[in-house]
Amino acid sequence: MANLLPARGHAPVLDASVWLAPNATVVGEVHMGAESTVWFSAVVRGDVARIQVGRRVNIQDGAVIHGTFGQSQTVLEDDVSIGHNAIVHGAHVKHSALIGMGSVVMDHVTVGEGAVVAAGAVVLAGTTIEDGELWAGVPAKCRGQVSDSLREHLSQTAARYVEYAGWFQADGAPGK
Repeated sequence: MANLLPARGHAPVLDASVWLAPNATVVGEVHMGAESTVWFSAVVRGDVARIQVGRRVNIQDGAVIHGTFGQSQTVLEDDVSIGHNAIVHGAHVKHSALIGMGSVVMDHVTVGEGAVVAAGAVVLAGTTIEDGELWAGVPAKCRGQVSDSLREHLSQTAARYVEYAGWFQADGAPGK
């Protein structure tokens, strides 16, 4: 069963349809919307700063979602995908954006709607990524617009992760 812990007087508030992997950890002031998923070894740590997770958000294996005490909170809007081993720290990630595997998104970053942070990228604190932009590199820089074909593929990611979670529920595997 997933590790759900209160912190500083706040317990996680999860929609009944949220699926958590058995070794996922969700702590403190975390609010998660319908059909969102937190995968194996992922940590959503709202102990020092509030974390708001929209609907159909997938926080994939090994990802860390956190913030900075007294300075930042994290907002993940609807249909956001957080890739394997990514770190989102005190950022605002807008609708249908993708944070690639192993990337780092720091405090006070805004990731625009439908934008992509490429695998392994490091987005420095305070950066604004506009809607539909592709950012890559260390430090990350705008590399252009997300292609129509990639946008189409990514538009299906959130729904696929809802489907994947259903496989575990149908098999009787423990979740939340």
